[in-house]
Amino acid sequence: MADPHYRWIGMKISPITRRRIDNFKRNRRGYWSTWAFLLLFVISMAAELVANDKPLLISFENELYFATFVSYPETEFGGDFQTEADYRDEFVAELIEETGWMVWPPIRFSHDTINYELSVPAPAPPKDENWLGTDDQGRDVLARLIYGFRISVLFGLALTILSAVVGVSVGAIQGFYGGLTDLIGQRFIEIWSGMPTLYLLIIVASVITPNFWWLLGLMLLFSWMGFVGVVRAEFLRARNLDFVRAARALGTRDRTLIWRHVLPNAMVATITFMPFTLSASITTLTSLDFLGFGLPPGSPSLGELLNQGKSNLQAPWLGISGFVVIALMLSLLVFIGEATRDAFDPRKVYR
Repeated sequence: MADPHYRWIGMKISPITRRRIDNFKRNRRGYWSTWAFLLLFVISMAAELVANDKPLLISFENELYFATFVSYPETEFGGDFQTEADYRDEFVAELIEETGWMVWPPIRFSHDTINYELSVPAPAPPKDENWLGTDDQGRDVLARLIYGFRISVLFGLALTILSAVVGVSVGAIQGFYGGLTDLIGQRFIEIWSGMPTLYLLIIVASVITPNFWWLLGLMLLFSWMGFVGVVRAEFLRARNLDFVRAARALGTRDRTLIWRHVLPNAMVATITFMPFTLSASITTLTSLDFLGFGLPPGSPSLGELLNQGKSNLQAPWLGISGFVVIALMLSLLVFIGEATRDAFDPRKVYR
């Protein structure tokens, strides 16, 4: 009979998986950090519903309009221009409110919305309209933090997953076949890892116009090597075990041996290593944005916000906001990584 604590999952759980889940949950700091990070990530993924300069719902002449997802021209509401309506414009707002209403998100600014109604020169301090103030271009800091958090996490997740795929594949081939294959692979990794990664990224970013995918590809060239060592060691150890030798004696193909017999053992170290790789990926992206070699200008970036804080010391809310978000994000990821490490550690047994 299944443990009642796991009935909600709807399937049988092996004892070792149950032990790992218990170990993860008993690390209270990592357990609650996981829920906190998931909450922040869900909010950032729904950024258009939280911070936007377009209403969530418009009622005009007994018809409903979803301006967040569909672009409507100003003439749709009785205006004069065929371009998309500016719902923050008082003229457009009056046209709509004459026969309808608008439901706004909690923050009436997107990451690129400029507040032209500031009472002081930008960067403006926190007020009722801009909860964390504005940057030096009059854009809402809180909105840029939400969108910047989403870009940073998505970039880190994509880079971590792709790095794990490449690193695990290379480490598996080196460790399983050994010999000359392992020797050549290790010499190549030693040479490739000796290159100054940050300088190469800066040089390439100064030649081409960087964007999300360019940066992802450039950083993938170097980030995969972190997974090779742990996977290679697991394969070197497991390839001489009795069950692998028996499978090879029965005529099992190498691909089947790698995929079904040895790789599951190596994935324990890989999964444990992934949260720390995610933290490093986000840190690298933030560093490039801070130096001006990261995402294109105007993109919501945490590093760019820190750079603005350095350039505008009279506006401490810029640097403090960026620092708090980055420190919180990286701390949660490190705590999650520690809990994951405890979950897969066979020496951790709670009674």
